[in-house]
Amino acid sequence: MIAFDTLTAAQSTHALPSPRLLGTAEKTLKERFPPRPIVDTWPMTAEPLEAVMGRLEHPPLRAAHPTTHDMRRRGARKILQWLDGFPGDTWQQRWNASPAATVPGSQWSKLAPVWIGTSHEKAGRMALTAGMLLLTCADVLRPSLEWQISRNSTHIRSAFPPIRDPEGFAHLEALVPATTWSSRVGTSAQGDLIKILAAKGGKITDITVGDALEFLDTLRSMRKYYSGHTLFYSWLHKLGQLPEGAPGTLRHLAKASGQVSVEQLVDRYNVQCKPVRDLLVDYLKERQPALDYNTLETLSRDLVKSFWTELEHHHPGIDSLRLPPEMSSAWKQRLRTKVERKRQPDGSVREIVSERANFPSLMITVRAFYLDISQWAIEEPGRWGLWAAPCPIGEADVVMKKHVKRVKAKMDQRTRERLPALPAVARAAKEYLDAAKLRLEALAAAPLGGAFTVLGQTFTRTKSSTSTWAFDDSGHRRMLGVAENRAFWTWATIEFLQHTGARIEEMMETSHHSLIQYKLPTTGEIVPLLQIAPSKMDEERLILVSPELADVLSTIISRVRDRRTGAIPHITSYDPAERVWNPPMPLLFQWEYGGERSSISQRVIRHGLNEVLDSTGLTDSAGRPLDFDPHDFRRIFITDAIRSGLPPHIAQVIAGHGDINTTMGYNAIYPAEAIEAHRAFIARRRATRPSEEYRTPTNQEWDAFLGHFERRKLSIGICARAFGTACVHEHACVRCSMLRPDPAQRPRLVEIRDNLIDRIAEAEREGWLGEIEGLDASRAGAEDKLAQVDAEQRRSQQVVDLGMPTFSQLAGRTV
Repeated sequence: MIAFDTLTAAQSTHALPSPRLLGTAEKTLKERFPPRPIVDTWPMTAEPLEAVMGRLEHPPLRAAHPTTHDMRRRGARKILQWLDGFPGDTWQQRWNASPAATVPGSQWSKLAPVWIGTSHEKAGRMALTAGMLLLTCADVLRPSLEWQISRNSTHIRSAFPPIRDPEGFAHLEALVPATTWSSRVGTSAQGDLIKILAAKGGKITDITVGDALEFLDTLRSMRKYYSGHTLFYSWLHKLGQLPEGAPGTLRHLAKASGQVSVEQLVDRYNVQCKPVRDLLVDYLKERQPALDYNTLETLSRDLVKSFWTELEHHHPGIDSLRLPPEMSSAWKQRLRTKVERKRQPDGSVREIVSERANFPSLMITVRAFYLDISQWAIEEPGRWGLWAAPCPIGEADVVMKKHVKRVKAKMDQRTRERLPALPAVARAAKEYLDAAKLRLEALAAAPLGGAFTVLGQTFTRTKSSTSTWAFDDSGHRRMLGVAENRAFWTWATIEFLQHTGARIEEMMETSHHSLIQYKLPTTGEIVPLLQIAPSKMDEERLILVSPELADVLSTIISRVRDRRTGAIPHITSYDPAERVWNPPMPLLFQWEYGGERSSISQRVIRHGLNEVLDSTGLTDSAGRPLDFDPHDFRRIFITDAIRSGLPPHIAQVIAGHGDINTTMGYNAIYPAEAIEAHRAFIARRRATRPSEEYRTPTNQEWDAFLGHFERRKLSIGICARAFGTACVHEHACVRCSMLRPDPAQRPRLVEIRDNLIDRIAEAEREGWLGEIEGLDASRAGAEDKLAQVDAEQRRSQQVVDLGMPTFSQLAGRTV
């Protein structure tokens, strides 16, 4: 990751900074990238009237249709004659002195006839409107951004580009997909570029980051809903004209802070006592080198907001860290609980008092603050000695044994309720996606403006060929394209998390580069691996890609791949915890929203999970609707792995935990038995194996290990038993659960099954009752292997052929 002090776009609600810091990154960007100044003198606006009119007679300013040109020319002359009566040396100066510059552009066609004294009939209004369009395209007048944003003109989008910058717009159109260029968001982005050029002049390559920020700031001040107007900036960024250090996107710019200084972290809470404020700043700066930004921000919030400003609120004028016992006791009592306002089904709001979950950690933070100052006062008495005081937090306040047990019990209960429901949730997500696909396919097949019925619902398609929404029976707009997009990523999230046990932030940072292959040196067998990028513990790890996970990954790659180039688009993603931007990467969890490629936010993921869960009707032990948090899949993954016999220390490595106690804390099923079994296993292994085996293997031993993989090949598949273990089924492979059947050997399996059926019938006929049980067990094993082969073939048929071996094909030949 790279630190980027000007970039923003926090994408999850739990990671948003304090409201007083929102927009800090936007302010920093404005200081670093100022807009082009507004001028009132340039060559075209300084020409005399007849010179301007003469220039309007030549292409490209002259319209192809004579009637259109005549109307524009007459309107332009009347406007210039009217402006000639105002003071100024240029037409722009006269425009600024006229009343037209101070009213919204939407009022131009209504007020211009009154000002200029022309006819109020439709022809007169149209002439002035056409004349204003021509003068703007000719760069004679530059109405302000406010004037243009308030005025909606469909003609300027077709008239402006060929006059002012035909090469620039043609180059931009070649870079943008045709469907996006002609879509609603595409035409809106073209209009945004035209407004900036009309107000500031120049060509597309002259637009600066400051111009874009100024446009968004103006748009925000004039409209209540202004989202979706950042696509034009991503086009400019794609042109490569912006300077080094320019942000990759302007989305959500006003909702994030970026990394700010320690002073800003403290001052957002308005500490009244300046000496204490300076002390808190010094303390945080002293701790800053050893902390990441997210921890520093949390520490500042705990010390300043939860500790000192809370004391100032109840005890105005406090200026010392030496707290009387009654003051510290009252503060701890207030901090122990929190009040939540929850809306009831009848619409009323109820205040609920609950215990604060992070109370012990807050006590530890404040205690560390006091003890650090006391220790530093010995080393630097001149700097810290004045603030040394008895710590109001005793050892009993930081004992977390009961708290840890309560949290563990709550987590275990949550996991036990959700582990059995996971298959139902996965099925519901697949059904939800299939239904969304059917609706979208029916929309594409329906005639423009026609009605269509799918899954018992009737919709009416719009008359636009590019829109992906329709009206339902009640007349409500249904965003079928957005619904299908969200349903796909919800399904992909559930499948990815349940097969990897990764954290959600690790999933969001998974890229195409995370998929790597390991080739056995002797057999050439390919083992696909998934590389999990460093996250919480700053340690990367590798996970074996199962056939199920391979299908999910190949489907995701097929969806996000650029249809024109075949490559995964590189996008910049924002780290909501560290408030920095990652370098451009081919992220797998990306989508096109509003015509702009961006990473999928955690908010979208959580919203999609809730939609799927609402459709299942599942409930918890209290009868409330069952909810799933992305981290629940991680607990379920670890619990199911250990319950299935995976040693806890292996589960620790797969999960990326630094301590095995953390891994066992995630295990909700029989934790004591699992630990004891693991310890007993280690004791037995050390007792039965001589100490000389714990050494570096020789070349012969390593060749024997690699040879094990070569000897796994069977007539109907591959044996997946571990190295050094004997066959527990005495080579009755068709019964063994460790056999991975080869889909190409399905006819042989059918032949084995049919032969077993004939032998069972013969045994029953001859009365060989001793053989029937064994033959029947083998027949059941053959049926199970056939079912596995058929399931694998169904999965492989659902993915798109990428022209290269899919991960399911590679993983199907491995353990």
